[in-house]
Order: sequence, then structure tokens, then C-alpha cells
Amino acid sequence: MEYKIAVAAGDGIGPEIVEQAISVLERIGEKFGHKFTYENVAVGGAAIDCCGDPLPEESLEVCKRSDAVLLGAVGGPKWDSLENAKRPEKGLLRLRQSLGLYANIRPAVLYKELADACPLKESIIKDGIDICVVRELMGGIYFGERGQRQGKYGAEAFDEECYSEYEVERIARSAFEMARKRRNKVTSVDKANVLESSRLWRRVVEKVAAEFPDIELEHMYVDNASMQLIKNPSGFDVLLTTNMFGDILSDEASMITGSIGMLPSASLGTEGVHMYEPIHGSAPDIAGTRKANPIATILSCAMMLRSSFNLSDEAQAIEKAVEGVLEKGLRTPDIMSQGMTLVDTVQMGEEIAKLI
Repeated sequence: MEYKIAVAAGDGIGPEIVEQAISVLERIGEKFGHKFTYENVAVGGAAIDCCGDPLPEESLEVCKRSDAVLLGAVGGPKWDSLENAKRPEKGLLRLRQSLGLYANIRPAVLYKELADACPLKESIIKDGIDICVVRELMGGIYFGERGQRQGKYGAEAFDEECYSEYEVERIARSAFEMARKRRNKVTSVDKANVLESSRLWRRVVEKVAAEFPDIELEHMYVDNASMQLIKNPSGFDVLLTTNMFGDILSDEASMITGSIGMLPSASLGTEGVHMYEPIHGSAPDIAGTRKANPIATILSCAMMLRSSFNLSDEAQAIEKAVEGVLEKGLRTPDIMSQGMTLVDTVQMGEEIAKLI
């Protein structure tokens, strides 16, 4: 079977981590008899440099006719002075919107081998951490009206948070369906004591919950959720969030699981092409130094195999290989601890491929 993957390596450490992920996919292809073909596309800062557009039409068309998209990272200080419409991140938002990717699935798991890398006390993490953040990806403040104007006290800037009932219904349904595959609990995060958009969010989530009587639902204000992630992370199963809240809370979840370099994600739509990417950024300060952790990108490929290609055994092979390198004590700088063996980006990718 042949699978076509659009590869948007992007900026900063993106090309380095994507290279290792592809090497792992090639090993999967050799072992299980699959053929993966790759077509490189320019997205983000790299696209601005070559084409003057963070998402050229040619790149979008390649993504649309592929079976899946693998993304590295976009952005960096080089492009910070550009107007909003021309920034690298705008290309990523347009790509998600064009592909209809409304559900961002971000698993956050603390591997027992990385307990020393977790900043929380042993008494807090003794029951483990296994959270799945389900983040709405196509609505909210990132896609709302924005602008600048003159106000009473001078220049003002504004960004609008807006959600429709339809948008909340579909992401809530994704969260409840995910909970059925896990531990049957959904924590919906909002700020309904202040925001009108959150009050609608809560009403719609409760309506969808009635379709899932076997799933426990709890509501939590975002400020409390950020505290509970530190105080009692094992109390969460599926965390259902808006676009902005999910962006923030999933980064917090990544740090209590050892490193943001460990967390993959899948951006899914109702049908069509899905996209897979690590949740971390482009980290331009370490680009080219071989210090980047490729594990999040490699685990994103495991999510691709399972969700887009229905290759569960192959996905599990990658996940077991990642566990294997951690058991061997191999560590990139972000997860390094005393007594472990320091490896670079390439070495980590090679070792994971060897264990498949």
C-alpha cells in the first residue's frame, strides 16, 4: 500500500525533527511492507522567504491531494516585524482552515522513565499522568475579528472571541467520543463566570453530554484548570477546551510530562486530509545545533499511522520504540537527567528506528 504525505518542514528546528520522523516512517515501511511517498511543501517563514506568502496556493493544493500532512514548526523572530496577514503563523491558521481541521488532539503522557524530568513532587505524580487535550482549532479568538482604533486614551487594539453552537457541538462530540476510548470522563474548560462565549460553550457542551450518559462531565474555569493540572494532574482524562485555552493549557501539560519536546498532536476534520505536528514551536535558538528532541514529531507520525492510515500495529511499533530508547536511558538535552546518556537529534532518531 502506498501513502502520500505532504511534508511541511517549516522553520527553525522543523527540518531537523521532520528528517528524523521520516527516517522512522521509512523503517516502518521496510518492516511492514508499506510505501510512503513524500512531497515537500513550503509553509510559514520558509514560504515567505521563497514565495512571499506564508501559504502559497501550490503548497495548499499539494496538501489537499495528499493522504496526510506532516508539519514541523513555523515562525521565528526573523519574521516578527511583518504585518499580521504575512506572518508565518497566519499560513498555519489558513492551512488548518482550508483543510477543515477543527479538532486538535494532544495526548500528554508522563513516561515512568521520565519521572525525574517532571517538575512536580513524586507524591503528586505517583498515580501517573495521562491526559488528552481536545482543543477546538478553527474558531475563537484566533479567527475572530481584530484590528486597531483610536480610543479615549489613545491607540487601542482588539481581538474578538466568537463561537457558534455548531462549532462547539462538533468539538464537544469529538471529546466525548475520545473519552469512550479512554476513562470515560470529560472536563470542559471555560470562563463562563465572565465571558458570554463561554456561557454558550457550557450550554452546548451540556446538551451534547446528554447523548453520552456513560461519560462523566465536569466543568472547570480555566484559571482553576491551570492550577489543578499542577495540583492533581491524575484527576484529568479528556480536557475539552477552546482554541486559546487549549493552546495555553496543553503547553502547561507538556511541561509536567517532562518536556514540550515529547508531545505530539493530530489536527483532524470530519473527513479528508488530516495534519500531524509536534506541539512545540520552531525553537530558532537551537536550530542547527542538533539539540532538538524529535520524539514529539516521531510520535505524531504514530498518530498519523493510526488515525489517517488505520495502521494500529505500525503505530504501536513506534510507540514501543520510543519507550525502548527511554528505558535504555537515552536523552536529548531537554529531558536529560543525572545518570542518563546524552544524545543529539540524529542519534535519537536513529536509535528509535533501530528498535522498530
